Amino acid sequence: MNNKPAALPHIKVLDLSRVLAGPWCTQILADLGADVVKVERPSAGDDTRHWGPPFLKDAQGNDTEHAAYYTCANRNKRSITVDLAKPEGQALIKQMAAQSDVLVENFKVGGLAHYGLDYASLKAINPRLIYCSVTGFGQDGPYAERAGYDLMIQAMSGMMSITGRPDSVPGGGPQRVGVALTDIFTGVYAATAILAALEVRHRTGEGQHIDMALLDVGMAILANQAGGFLNTGKVPMRQGNSHPSLVPYQDFPTKDGAMLLAIGNDGQFARFCAAAGRPEWSADVRFATNTQRVMHRELLVPLMEEVTRTRSTAEWVVLLEDKAVPCGPINDIGQGFADAQVQARGLALNQPCSPAVQAQTAINSIATVASPLRLQATPPVLRRAPPALGEHTDEVLTELGLDAARITALHQSGVV
Repeated sequence: MNNKPAALPHIKVLDLSRVLAGPWCTQILADLGADVVKVERPSAGDDTRHWGPPFLKDAQGNDTEHAAYYTCANRNKRSITVDLAKPEGQALIKQMAAQSDVLVENFKVGGLAHYGLDYASLKAINPRLIYCSVTGFGQDGPYAERAGYDLMIQAMSGMMSITGRPDSVPGGGPQRVGVALTDIFTGVYAATAILAALEVRHRTGEGQHIDMALLDVGMAILANQAGGFLNTGKVPMRQGNSHPSLVPYQDFPTKDGAMLLAIGNDGQFARFCAAAGRPEWSADVRFATNTQRVMHRELLVPLMEEVTRTRSTAEWVVLLEDKAVPCGPINDIGQGFADAQVQARGLALNQPCSPAVQAQTAINSIATVASPLRLQATPPVLRRAPPALGEHTDEVLTELGLDAARITALHQSGVV
């Protein structure tokens, strides 16, 4: 986030998506330098502009009507408002699509065909267009026309069945992951697919349609849990913070709270045992190898808990830090952003708002999380804070070649 050249400054993205999965994808591309034009509904905008609390605060520290949710996925974009239900609005989108490299949308299957904005229609205008559709269940199959939300996908995929404590303990039962994980991963996978399609177009000169489904991604990110089931037929179950294949790999009580140990091999376990004053554990045949530790976790974990309670979390972290034994505190999000490493990496950004945003919202700055993509020669860019609704409408229409009189007429007729 400096003056070095961006990776994708030559790429124009037309963003017809809203909420999280699609906008997360297009923000990744925007952070890499692409010119992303976000199309929103006149007056209302993206749904997440109103998903609060929490709400952004004005210069006096008072809540505004603008939800913080929107800010997490719409940095570095330009916002325009267009009514897609009107023929004049559809004509504007077609004109923009003719000049775009990528289009991202998350309408229901067949929704944009009613407006002549489906892939087949826009491909006829721009054969080089890469058209990415993000839906709950994909473009085909018995559920294709259903609406899909992250929570629904977490439930259907089995993610909730392996998240949370077992039914047999207090607080047991299926739980959703604390963020919309399926939406976010769908955005990441979509961005990856788009970059691959751009490389294919570089070779062939042709664009293509990308069919991204939350359910597909939800199944894919089950990762080792899915692999275990598919190859053994054994259904994984919830087991709290412990790991099905590694021991010790979970939270442990300390004198002043709890810590996390993430021991992934036998050498780490031996070093932990030596540091904890229990070298005999790593020599015990029941605990010497990870496989044996998994088989005897009900015996080993209580023994370890007796020892971990003898020191504070900070004392354990200091004790194990130079011994290459993964150990750390269990932070809340505030403590996470206060962490020295998080601050050293500059992961919290505070962006000044444009005059248009300040005039519309009375908000002077917006905080966002930095892109984790650290390309050395072409790092992510930081050009603009999340935009006000329709902030760039006139600017983008002027770039399309419309004169001031035409733009005024579109405003007056409610098209933009």
